[in-house]
Amino acid sequence: MENSITKLFNIQYSIIQAGMVWNSGWRLASAVSNAGGLGLIGAGSMYPDVLREHIKKCKKATKKPFGVNVPMLYPNIEEIMQIIVEEGVKIVFTSAGNPKTWTSFLHENGITVVHVVSSVAFALKSELAGVDAVVAEGFEAGGHNGREETTTFTLIPMVKEKLKIPLIAAGGIATGRGMLAAMVLGADGVQIGSRFVASNESSAHLNFKEKVVNTQDGETLLTLKELAPVRLIKNKFFNELQELYQQKPTIEQLKEKLGRSRAKKGMFEGDLDEGELEIGQIAGLIHEIKPAAEILKEIMAEFTEVKKSFC
Repeated sequence: MENSITKLFNIQYSIIQAGMVWNSGWRLASAVSNAGGLGLIGAGSMYPDVLREHIKKCKKATKKPFGVNVPMLYPNIEEIMQIIVEEGVKIVFTSAGNPKTWTSFLHENGITVVHVVSSVAFALKSELAGVDAVVAEGFEAGGHNGREETTTFTLIPMVKEKLKIPLIAAGGIATGRGMLAAMVLGADGVQIGSRFVASNESSAHLNFKEKVVNTQDGETLLTLKELAPVRLIKNKFFNELQELYQQKPTIEQLKEKLGRSRAKKGMFEGDLDEGELEIGQIAGLIHEIKPAAEILKEIMAEFTEVKKSFC
């Protein structure tokens, strides 16, 4: 397939693997890129020296394009951006911040910039800031997403109506049918996170991968909107959090309950009781852990087959 997204990133398929904290290291990014998509290293869970190591290993593992996802609330953001430039990364996805902050700097260093948004207003703000493309993410997604709770099905056509630059859909997409639906709604490509969590190359703990595979519809919920909205699998920590909400907690009380490294404990270390287990609603359609290349191949095969049936 060839369209504005494949041309922008010089990739075979318009599928981007999301840069998910504790899940998206060099192994996953290089595997997706080698299979024809665009792999992303998730910088959000990495110290600067760790990110540099992952970029170096990714460059050795693939000759295909790959990128880095950078949440702009990162405390070492200046150092992170400098490392990206020094290591010759050519694609950066920014999120959780003002796109104007780093877009010019990245462009000056020959880097393609994509910003992740959850509303039409932020999509237009990103376009005005000069980004090359936008990821519009519905609240079905795992990880941190919009407080507005706008679904992908409604968000994509609303953003498409206003946007002139390429549009990537995210949130609730894990299959070829889902990819086709997003593109019918106006997307030029898709960003997929949860499905790649349950891949062999994901850096997530096996406990978490198996938990994702066994998660059914209705077993995730968006919470912690007062801090940064996040979709979590219901577990012991989640239930304790809901009990705390019954007491109308302050933001400080929520921060204290969340503590430090809660996401690392759940997704990377495999503590299914005390950890924060971030995943999208689409987990109910994920039934098997398999290689990333096989996942991508299956998505494209289904996309092609279903598309033909409607032509």
